[in-house]
Amino acid sequence: METPDNDLATAAAAGDRAAFSALISRHYDRIHGLCWRLTGAKAEAEDLTQDVCMALPRKLAGWRGEAKFTTWLYRVVVNAAHDRRRRQAVHARAASGWGDYEVARQDEIEAGREAERWLYEAMRGLPGDLRDTVALLFGEDLSQAEAAEVLGIGEGTVSWRMSEVKKRLRAFAAREAKA
Repeated sequence: METPDNDLATAAAAGDRAAFSALISRHYDRIHGLCWRLTGAKAEAEDLTQDVCMALPRKLAGWRGEAKFTTWLYRVVVNAAHDRRRRQAVHARAASGWGDYEVARQDEIEAGREAERWLYEAMRGLPGDLRDTVALLFGEDLSQAEAAEVLGIGEGTVSWRMSEVKKRLRAFAAREAKA
């Protein structure tokens, strides 16, 4: 005569490994079938079945025997499926958020590259003395006095050159806007 599920569950809850093994052997296909119907996908069903089987020893600690074992087991499987769906929804929302963040970050990077390309093209159109001045002031972060010393010119000339650079860059931008 076969031992009833409720007796096996009570014994398994008390730590009887043979009773637990008998329960798993007897109900594995039932668990898997329900998981398949709940998830609709073979791989998901297999993962969920394994999750349920691994959680059963802990879950059996709360077994009170008030319901038929299979009813209790179905509840465990359904709750595990709900928990899995919630986790997947949270992960999807988080991934979506990161995706949006990454898209925005890539857009910023591309905008920076575009600005660099524009500046590179504009700088190529400047005479060497103006390019040298810009390179020292912005590229090397020198003061006008330091740039004047390096270039061997007066500070007033550095100021005039920067004014000329701004004028030429505005003209370059205006030509590009028309094109």
